[in-house]
Amino acid sequence: QVQLVESGGGLVQAGGSLGLSCAASGSIFSVNRMGWYRQAPGKQRELVATISTRTRTNYADFVKGRFTISRDNAKNTVYLQMNSLKPEDTAVYSCYAEVMTHYLGIYFDYWGQGTQVTVSS
Repeated sequence: QVQLVESGGGLVQAGGSLGLSCAASGSIFSVNRMGWYRQAPGKQRELVATISTRTRTNYADFVKGRFTISRDNAKNTVYLQMNSLKPEDTAVYSCYAEVMTHYLGIYFDYWGQGTQVTVSS
């Protein structure tokens, strides 16, 4: 019903930049909060950043000042610009969106498939 498709992952050297995007499509009436999580091998999934419909943002301490989250409400798309990348940023990055599929429905969380970001030292 609802699909989230990410793009933009890849390999970059430490200190470099990458941009991720995630587009939600399908049976969408409304999208509330959107965001990004990441999971490194052997570690638990952790929050990276979230953004509300009114573009209020929230960042994990370990990305503040380096990553920027933004969104295009008309396109139901969320972006993550990652600068000054470090090897410890290596992980699978997954986007999520709180989606209402019909009028007077409730919001459910939907997830993308994840995209690999690898930062070499």
